[in-house]
Amino acid sequence: MKKNEFLPATPKISVSTGETIRMLRDLMGWTQEELAKRSGINAKNISMLENDKVEIGKKRAESLAHAFGIHPAIIMFPEYEAEYIQKVA
Repeated sequence: MKKNEFLPATPKISVSTGETIRMLRDLMGWTQEELAKRSGINAKNISMLENDKVEIGKKRAESLAHAFGIHPAIIMFPEYEAEYIQKVA
């Protein structure tokens, strides 16, 4: 294929980082407190992340990804990783 034949990646669905964290946590059957224990991020910050009140940041994304057993990009770029999240669901 030629370079001009490629299309740029497009989001599959509109999902925020907070919604992604909440969906993954719900799929695991964990409370915010359980996720806090597993990730090392306190439950209040988990709540603020899920409600999109604070930015995720690389370190938090890595901590959450480790807790969920997934790649951090799934959390940091949910609009491009939504297809994977739907498969897990």
